[in-house]
Amino acid sequence: MQLKGPEETEIATEFDVLSRLLALKGARVLELGCGAAEKTRQIAESADVDEIVAVEIDSIQHAKNLEVDDLPTVTFKSFGAEAIAEPDDSFDIVLMFKSLHHVPGASMDEAMSEIRRVLKPGGLAYISEPVFAGSFNEVIRLFHDESTVRLAAFEAVARAVDAAKLELVEETFFTSVLRLMHFGQFEAGILNATHTDHDLTPELLEEVKARFESYKSEEGYVFQTPNRVDLLRKPVGDSD
Repeated sequence: MQLKGPEETEIATEFDVLSRLLALKGARVLELGCGAAEKTRQIAESADVDEIVAVEIDSIQHAKNLEVDDLPTVTFKSFGAEAIAEPDDSFDIVLMFKSLHHVPGASMDEAMSEIRRVLKPGGLAYISEPVFAGSFNEVIRLFHDESTVRLAAFEAVARAVDAAKLELVEETFFTSVLRLMHFGQFEAGILNATHTDHDLTPELLEEVKARFESYKSEEGYVFQTPNRVDLLRKPVGDSD
């Protein structure tokens, strides 16, 4: 396993990679850390899954998710990845999109054990994490340096593989592109996110804004984020 991939990787969306690696049709899916459920919606509307249990621990965002009434195959719940309130061997697929590094460091190993527990034998876990590099990271790290927690997430996955809790099927690297039209979008989506309290001083806010503005182009503000996906399998024959 590698923490970082090659310097140049394919430009792709998360859904492109997800669709290539997973057989979603007819699957029962658990999404841990669904946020505002953008990917939940995309999967529910495009992939013909049987059911998605979409989980968000942030109470403010979870309350908003409960108001969604046009996704009949989706059930929204709230609990942590380290204490999954679902039966053993009950999901074909577990998804984590940039959420493992938000699990408390002391609980990451338990989260990996819980993922193994709820997967059916032969079921797959898709763990997608941002690599600590890229232009978007150059803005974020000014006020929220995630190098330590992202490394911890990688190491938790590696320990689960080394302990044979889960088998590594494939490790994939890709680069996602984010286009924003103005700093207000960055403020709304990142600085004012309810899951993290970013308390920036006026001076730091100006520094962040200046760094953001340095990426202005004719297409708006274009950022790249390198990503790593670890596709893991619960060993066939194992049952919890």
